[in-house]
Amino acid sequence: QVQLVESGGGLVQPGGSLTLTCAASGPGFALYERRWHRQAPGREREFVASISADGTTKFADAVKGRFAISRDNEKRMVYLQMNSLKPEDTAVYYCNAWRGILSDFWGQGTQVTVSS
Repeated sequence: QVQLVESGGGLVQPGGSLTLTCAASGPGFALYERRWHRQAPGREREFVASISADGTTKFADAVKGRFAISRDNEKRMVYLQMNSLKPEDTAVYYCNAWRGILSDFWGQGTQVTVSS
């Protein structure tokens, strides 16, 4: 099975930037759609961004224009570049690899806190 490990979270002031990294192991990395989701305390996990196997990207309205997602199949990595961060972006960010209902894998998450 696919294993995913997020890194790069931390504390950042409003208006700052962070880049999250998701390292993948297991078969078929290039065939998976890769997604980032986030979950704030007391709220449902929500979609943030995705990049398909052919490179098509999508973003949640809340982060559109501020975040970017990219993938490097040779390094088996996916990245989430977060700019102009707001306190509302505070959440645990989860990396996802999706190839169908029976091929849907999640990392453990990394905490992002945006505060002055």
